[in-house]
Amino acid sequence: MKHPIIIALTNTGLELAGRLDMPEAETHGLAGRAHGATELFSNTIEHLGDLFKAGHPIIGICAAGILIRALAPLLGDKRSEPPVIAMAQDGSAVVPLLGGHNGANQLAADIAEALNTNAAITTAGDVSLGVALDDPPSGWSLANPAAAKPVAAALIAREPVGMHVDCGDTAWLTKIDAAFTESDSPSITVTHKVDAGSDERLVLHPPVLALGVGCERDCDPAELISLALETLAQAGLAAPSVACVVSIDVKADEGAVHALAEHLGVPARFFTAVELETETPRLANPSDIVFAEVGCHGVAEGAALAAVGSQGDLIVPKAKSKRATCALGLAKGNIAPASVGQKRGRLTVVGIGPGSDGWRTPAVTRALAGADEVVGYGLYLDLIVDVIVGKPRHDSKLSEEEARVRLAIERAAEGLDVALVSSGDAGIYALATLAFELLDREDNPEWNRLDISVEPGVSAIQAAAARMGAPIGHDFCTVSLSDLLTPWDVIENRLQAAASGDFITALYNPVSKRRRHQLVAARDAMLAHRPAETPVILARNLGRDGETLDVIRLDELEPDRVDMLTLVLIGNSQTRHIHRGQREWVYTPRGYAAKMEDA
Repeated sequence: MKHPIIIALTNTGLELAGRLDMPEAETHGLAGRAHGATELFSNTIEHLGDLFKAGHPIIGICAAGILIRALAPLLGDKRSEPPVIAMAQDGSAVVPLLGGHNGANQLAADIAEALNTNAAITTAGDVSLGVALDDPPSGWSLANPAAAKPVAAALIAREPVGMHVDCGDTAWLTKIDAAFTESDSPSITVTHKVDAGSDERLVLHPPVLALGVGCERDCDPAELISLALETLAQAGLAAPSVACVVSIDVKADEGAVHALAEHLGVPARFFTAVELETETPRLANPSDIVFAEVGCHGVAEGAALAAVGSQGDLIVPKAKSKRATCALGLAKGNIAPASVGQKRGRLTVVGIGPGSDGWRTPAVTRALAGADEVVGYGLYLDLIVDVIVGKPRHDSKLSEEEARVRLAIERAAEGLDVALVSSGDAGIYALATLAFELLDREDNPEWNRLDISVEPGVSAIQAAAARMGAPIGHDFCTVSLSDLLTPWDVIENRLQAAASGDFITALYNPVSKRRRHQLVAARDAMLAHRPAETPVILARNLGRDGETLDVIRLDELEPDRVDMLTLVLIGNSQTRHIHRGQREWVYTPRGYAAKMEDA
């Protein structure tokens, strides 16, 4: 199922969305009325329709009538429609409107529990039985969904219904107020084996299998997937009963392992060699060769056994292809993947833009919302408090960049999803560079296995340019005047090159309490190559409270006019400062006028 979308039409609705504790969900808000949402829309009916057609569960914090009018023309097969839930803005009502057969009732119940209220569930099975046979708990699946209806009808009518359990914890079923019998029809079969069931025999597959795998480095994902599926088929085991794919931690960055997990729709989890070695007495095929290579006597079998625990069994010993192995373990009860081994750690370096919610990209908001923890300079984390509320946060001083990045990497290496926060763009005078520098400097195996990505943000130069028109419409460059990490003579050479090349130039970190002369030197370098009246934009606190924008002449640029929160954007010899109506604009021509004259 695709990730849920929470629809907020007001700021009040947006605040309620933040209380739902749904990191997997995106919050979409009505433009002009719900500020700070992941994505904004202007046409509510059209937007709801697009989301429904795309298969996203919808949680509408709005009147039920709005959802009904938007989606009624799109209704078709009730078994394929995504969940749609209506919520009152004060959280007092949670009503599943559509998709009761696809998780809406459970989703509504979870939301109601989070808000300490009740879900208004009207589906007959849920109301009468307390459970929905066609919407089992997470990890469970139905082999033949069509049989759920006649079986549920028999239970509601207090008719005899058989129950046959091969494996798994069926407490969610046995809590039904029904007298289960040995009857064969109608009946429920709970099994990890392939079983098509029948019209009145519902087959449920519980999450009880652990698929242990091993493979050579850069194994073709297709080979591992093929081996796993063939092994399951030959053993007569149902793939939907696989709760997780498990392996040794040195394979945490192996693409084939993650491709297999994605193919089966389950998490990939990992164990250390020490943990796997404790399973040696239970291995069917211990190997000294494997021990010499990775420090344990079996990867596929060991991981499968570690995942199912001491009460579980190895039911399919190691099967091999040319470059891969797999084995299957059966747990005594249900497997909760989150409690198995460790997931692959993820580090996402994000740029939150200058500070305005509207300048934060949806991808960055998703990364923040999905993170287990966030690391950053305290001021920057305060700017995104609405997105990271309730998450552990690690604040540090602005000058403690390396300690901040190192902490983020180390926490990710412990199996967490960590967001490392920069203002502006993470790759422009920010922390992404330092993260990769540390990886380059320290060849740490645990760090090397991390899933690392960088999500771009709006840089100060882009924000300043947008506020004032189009000053960087031609060739431009950026120069940081801070000599803390870069020698001044190097900075000076770059300034001279920018000036002589007639580049529009953005100056980052223009002054500090101890640094004053650098800005003067930059100004003088530019004055040697462009007119004194060249426009200079001074943009301070962009996207935040206290934002100011001023346009001055180049020869008026003095250290007292700026601070560390100011971006200085110096035009080139062609940049123009114009006044139209009540507004002033700065733009740099690209030569279109001459092109039109030639035409």
